[in-house]
Amino acid sequence: MTTKLAMPLKQRKQGMLENVMRQFDNAADIINLNGNIRKILEVTNNEFVVHFPVRMDNGEVTIFTGYRVQHNNALGPYKGGLRYHPTVDIDAARALAMWMTWKTSLAGLPYGGAKGGIQLDPSKYSKAELERITRRFTYALGDNIGPELDIPAPDVNTNPQTMAWILDTYMSTKSPAERSTNMHVVTGKPIGAGGSEGRDRATGYGVFLTIKFWANSNNISLKGKKFIVQGFGNVGYWAAHFMEKEGALLTGVQDAFGTIYNENGISVENLLEYTKENNGSIQNFKGSIGIENSEFFGLDCDICIPAALGNQITAENASKIRAYLIAEGANGPTDVEAEKILLEKGIDIIPDILCNSGGVIGSYFEWLQNRNGEIWQLEEVLTKLEKKMKESFTKVMEVSKEKKVDMRTAAFIIAIQRLEEAYVQRGIFP
Repeated sequence: MTTKLAMPLKQRKQGMLENVMRQFDNAADIINLNGNIRKILEVTNNEFVVHFPVRMDNGEVTIFTGYRVQHNNALGPYKGGLRYHPTVDIDAARALAMWMTWKTSLAGLPYGGAKGGIQLDPSKYSKAELERITRRFTYALGDNIGPELDIPAPDVNTNPQTMAWILDTYMSTKSPAERSTNMHVVTGKPIGAGGSEGRDRATGYGVFLTIKFWANSNNISLKGKKFIVQGFGNVGYWAAHFMEKEGALLTGVQDAFGTIYNENGISVENLLEYTKENNGSIQNFKGSIGIENSEFFGLDCDICIPAALGNQITAENASKIRAYLIAEGANGPTDVEAEKILLEKGIDIIPDILCNSGGVIGSYFEWLQNRNGEIWQLEEVLTKLEKKMKESFTKVMEVSKEKKVDMRTAAFIIAIQRLEEAYVQRGIFP
């Protein structure tokens, strides 16, 4: 029997943790955040790094490294996704966990923030291997996750099937009498395994809703507006789907395989069907031309939706952007230096903690249904989601105008103030 270590395929772009800290510091300074509470929010509560062996299909054993970072639980159980990607490391997990704390607080949910995942490229493994990897990771985390403690969800390269494996593994470690009461240990599950109607499209629908709210507040119609999407996974597809239904025109798409463009429009549904038959890739889609990846952000469009990974819009490419609105479907796609350039150009940015919060709101609805033994219909879920996101958007716009700050700073101010209030009221034990 041979054993090998799963090594990262590429290095993570630096600066994600630095970005979130600079965003936090900026908002904390404006509201003159209590110094003691600031110290608490600047650090994570718990960090877990687990190394675990998994037998591959060829009989070899590979050692994988998994992470779970729990940032803060002042408002409720930790909540956040698990991603499978070569860039997953402790710093990335810290940054993403912090963003989750601000996101759940901004949305007014009874959750804190967490994030994690496994450092690997899932395309290199079979479905059977991914199942064993997921189950061993779940077992390694043990009681550090739980329905009232820390509730994972899908993220980059994970999906409802991944959540079903985690659920089954976690439940298998409990006594028979306890198993049915642990359904809400993860969200984003398949419908048949306790998932919620609408959870699949919640993030992308939320991205679309914030764009629509923004357009309405600026007396702009989305009909005929050109938009580009980076990432054509769950978030990118659903955001594009609803944008197209509203009459907007998808002209450019970028994924891990390449970039395509058609100034006259790309059919969202046809592209989805094509990717299903083309190993998930958008490349060589009929009715589009392939262009260099570096040209993507410079494409002529009205709205840009980065819905892939963090740190995609940087000081190097920010000046090329021609869109007048950026809607952050991904977590942390715009670094701090790039944001300065964009704001100076008069480009509006709907920040990630608002723009893509539909996912965690949808997760909250699933968690509630499991907890209470209820089943909601799709229409009910989407109606509740729209109402919740409208409340958050309206609040952000109000604070933005009141404080004369950009939308991201306004969102951070709201999120941090809610946490500050919780600490002031509860005090610190002992």
